[in-house]
Amino acid sequence: MNKTLLLIICDFLLLNLLALTRWDAPIAAPQAEENKPLSMDRNASPAATQNQDLVDVMKLSLQDEQARRDELAQQLALTSQTLEARNQSVAQLEAQKARIEAQKTELATQMETQKTALTAQLETQKTELTTALETSRQNAATLQQQLQQQTEAAQRDAGLSKERLAQLQRDLETREADLSRVTAQAAKLEQSQTELRQQNQDLTVAVGVAKQENTTLRETADTLKTQVAAERDERIRVQGNVTQLAQGVSQVADTTATLTQEIRENRPINANTLFNEYLSNNVNARFDIARPGLFSTSQKTVDLRTILVSDGKDTYALFHTDDTPLALSYPGADLSRVVITLSRGDYKTTATLAHFLSIDPRILVVPVSEEQARSLGVKVYLTTLEPFKFSEAVLISAGGTKYEETPFKLDSTQPSFVRMKVSLFSSKRGDIAISKTGELLGIMVNKDYCALINNFLPIENMSIKTGPDTSSQGIGGKINALVARVQALSLRLQ
Repeated sequence: MNKTLLLIICDFLLLNLLALTRWDAPIAAPQAEENKPLSMDRNASPAATQNQDLVDVMKLSLQDEQARRDELAQQLALTSQTLEARNQSVAQLEAQKARIEAQKTELATQMETQKTALTAQLETQKTELTTALETSRQNAATLQQQLQQQTEAAQRDAGLSKERLAQLQRDLETREADLSRVTAQAAKLEQSQTELRQQNQDLTVAVGVAKQENTTLRETADTLKTQVAAERDERIRVQGNVTQLAQGVSQVADTTATLTQEIRENRPINANTLFNEYLSNNVNARFDIARPGLFSTSQKTVDLRTILVSDGKDTYALFHTDDTPLALSYPGADLSRVVITLSRGDYKTTATLAHFLSIDPRILVVPVSEEQARSLGVKVYLTTLEPFKFSEAVLISAGGTKYEETPFKLDSTQPSFVRMKVSLFSSKRGDIAISKTGELLGIMVNKDYCALINNFLPIENMSIKTGPDTSSQGIGGKINALVARVQALSLRLQ
């Protein structure tokens, strides 16, 4: 039966029972069960049974209601717990949502800050790159213009050198003819002088005879005196002619000496003589450097031999960077100490500067004052004004251990360099090239090419001030910049 219908019936029966019950009638005391008759009155009324059924039904109904209420109470308690758990979950979710929102806001702020910073950095880098590119373009244009000017100057110098060589050849031939003519004239003048001396001696004898005759012939003294005076005037005139002839001979001798000097200058000097002269004029050079390391400072000392060279104005000691501790290698090292000492015999002096030449960054020169050069007591080699007067040069190793006569050729694409035709394994970078005139031709920058040194113009802002503390000069950065200049050269020159 349906519980709802059963409850309705129970409620209806309960209401009827309450309506029919007499609450004012006394309730009879129940008899003890032992005093009850064992026999049943068959004529008894069925009301007691009916009431008992109602009570049982009501008890069942109440028990069901109590069970239902207990179940509802349990469901309510479970629902309350579930609701509380859900509220806690909602609170946690709200807290997590708040934290996520805060983190999201913070991340958005950080991203916006980073975006702003990156944008500014990118703009700065873009500006710097634009500036560097423009500077590089300007430098490239300047270098191109300088290269074109140097090329034109070299071409003009080459043309002038050829014209001057031809002119010198013509002058030499003319002066040789003049020398022959002057020599012939000198011989004639010598003969004339001999004749005049003979005449002078004859005149002296004549004067003696005249004096003797003057002693014996006093009566003709006036006539003889007149003759003697005339002869004396002639003698004075003859002596004047002799003096003029002597001056002419002296001028001829001077002209002959000048021609002899020019002939000697146009005559190549023997290679053995040039090498012996090189050995006699060496200067000892010492490089003391210090390089800061991770745990300590490393020191290095290099001893070299070099010569002094000059352009007629300033004097320098000449080196190739690969022979020194200032070699151009990448990355360049920041040196904390660079001391360069020049010595010969008992004399020692310290250099104050070191320049990298604009002709080629691998050429290093150290300025030497006039007093230092005099104290060192060696020959100062002049740069040659006519590098192409002779087609051969004497190539001497930097240490002076060997030498050879080497022909060289011009390279139209590299007017500041000449290509040396050397035997295999005989030449290396740093060898000194001496012209057959005894002047400095240049220095080998690699095993094939020699840089012609006609000036000592340094690269701007690349010089090194030597001394016990060079940490603040950024030598490593300078060397890196010089490496880049070398790498920009033609592959044949690297």
